[in-house]
Parts: sequence; C-alpha cells; structure tokens
Amino acid sequence: MLRGAFPGGPSVAGGGGPDLRHHGDAEVRDDGEKLTDLAVNVRTGTPPSWLRECVAASLEGLAAYPDGRAARAAVAARHGVPVERVLLTAGAAEAFVLLARALRVRRPVVVHPQFTEPEAALADAGHAVGRVLLREADGFRLDAALVPDDADLVVVGNPTNPTSVLHPAEEIVRLARPGRVLVVDEAFMDAVPGERESLAGRTDVPGLVVLRSLTKTWGLAGLRIGYVLAEPRVVAELERAQPLWPVSSPALVAAQACVSDRGVAEAADAAVAVAGDREHLVRLLRELAGFGVVVAGPAQGPFLLVRVPGAEGVRERLRESGFAVRRGDTFPGLGPDWVRVAVRDRATGARFVAALREVLEAAV
Repeated sequence: MLRGAFPGGPSVAGGGGPDLRHHGDAEVRDDGEKLTDLAVNVRTGTPPSWLRECVAASLEGLAAYPDGRAARAAVAARHGVPVERVLLTAGAAEAFVLLARALRVRRPVVVHPQFTEPEAALADAGHAVGRVLLREADGFRLDAALVPDDADLVVVGNPTNPTSVLHPAEEIVRLARPGRVLVVDEAFMDAVPGERESLAGRTDVPGLVVLRSLTKTWGLAGLRIGYVLAEPRVVAELERAQPLWPVSSPALVAAQACVSDRGVAEAADAAVAVAGDREHLVRLLRELAGFGVVVAGPAQGPFLLVRVPGAEGVRERLRESGFAVRRGDTFPGLGPDWVRVAVRDRATGARFVAALREVLEAAV
C-alpha cells in the first residue's frame, strides 16, 4: 500500500522491514576518509574557525556543571518565544527519544519517507507506529487528509529528509487539532533561504512541537546540540524525562553562538549558496535522464533524492570511483533504486555526476 496510513512494525535492524537504524555515516565508516562524502548531510568546511574558537574557549570551564540558562534564553530570543517554550537537547535525535518515552500517546503516526529515528524511538518505547507513505507520483508532497483522524501524535519533516521536499506551513498546520501532538522536524530548515514555511516561533498552533538541529549547518554532529520549541507543558514533560545536565558546556556555548546575530546571518548566507549549488547539481543530473536517472523535486534542502536504476550496484561502483552516497531503501516508502546525495560545491558536484555517467555508461 503506497498511500494512506497502516500499521508499521518494529522495523529496526534485524526486523522484517527497512533498517531504521541505518544512517548516512555508515556509508563512510572505516575507509570513509578515502571517499568524497556525499552520504552525510553536514555542511562541508564547518565548523567555521570563529565557532571552533568559541567552543575551545569553553573548555576552560569543564570543571563546572553545565548551566543551560543562557543558551536557552538565546534560543528563545532567536525565535521570539518565552524560555518556558524551549528545551535544549543533545541533538534532535535525543528529542525523538524523549517524545517517545515521556508523552502518553495511543496512536502515533509517522509521515514517510523521512528520517527514520522518530519511528525507531517510538517502536523502542513500545508504541505500535502507523505510517503514512507519500508517493513519488505526488512529488512526495504532504496531503493532510491522508493522516488518520484518530492519530494523537504525528511526525513530519520539513524540509523532509530524504526527499528534500519543503511542505507549505499551512498544509502542516492543517494536521493540528486539540488532543494531538504535531511534531515537525525542522533539522534542515536553516538551510532553506529565508526559512520560509518554518513553524518555529508559532504559538498559535495547538500541540505543535518543532525540533531544530544545529549539527548540520554548523558541522557539530560530534558535539550533539539541538532544541525543542513547544508548549510549556510539553517542554516540562520532556525535561522530566531527561537526565541531569543532558547538554555539555561546549555544546551550550556552541548553541549561543549559532543563534547569535552573527550565526543567523552566516547560516542565511550559507543557505543561499547551498541553493545555488543544489540547482547546479540538479541540472547536471537531469542530463542523465536517458539512463533513467530521476531527481525528486522540487528539492529545497541541502541534499537530493535521486532514483537510479540498479542503485545498489551503482553505489558500489561509485565507491570504487571515490564517492559515497546514501542508500535509499532503508527509508519506508522507497525502494532499492533510490539514493540520497548531499549537495556540495559545484566542482565536487560536477566530478560526482561525471563519475556517475561513467558508471551508467559502463552498465549499458
């Protein structure tokens, strides 16, 4: 069943469905230093030197327990909300675990294809998870009518990983209703010029929970820092489920820096640059349409979802040519002919497409 909702099983590693625990970093482990990494969606050239210096300076205070009040206030100011609506987390991934464990829900639903950790966390917490699968024929666009009326927790990504689709904010808002928690994963929203369609800072949407990550745009995947924006009641419930001092002092300093005026301005400039590099990569990939290559779109994130016939073999041959891309078949709703490709600079994109062309020509 390709459209609509149906029960999802515990599709974690070793289960009968897609391996929800597979992530892009698995593509570049071990011999990854030999490859051009197009599998992980972390912006290259990061963290910038000024941010590294901020983090390094924080090491002088490691003897003291972390105090998140200043960082929390900075995030609140960034989005124009009270501090009671902010929760700092060890990356957005921790937030998914907190939501799964702390909130009492009966019928959670995840809109796929999307980042798989929300479903994995819900399944690990003992929930039976429903799935809404968006279709390629519809451009993987969200249709709020597909979500069951009795779903009391709905998770959707925007822009969605791996489809790179940016859903209209008002279509997402249509999912909100009393008694329902609406979780919007905006981990890549700061890579969208103008952050258009963002719901961060909205306080008029019932049950809205927005998740943000600072690891992608800023190259802080190893530091683990993100945050939740939600009603104070929800924030308090999630905070009670956290261990003491969940976010390290260096991560707190990084959070303050990233949401500062300087950080917001730099992220905005980076988003415009990435958009240009993405459109260049899309144009090059479309030249391979004769080989059956299709780019899902219109893409709005710092990555592309690409359908390539025989993708499993193509991925292996690309590795031999020095490129790692992310397999797509571990995302519910996608099959073996999909790969996700991170957007890099134009020269890297051109080299990648040339290598892909060679691989496809050799297979003819």
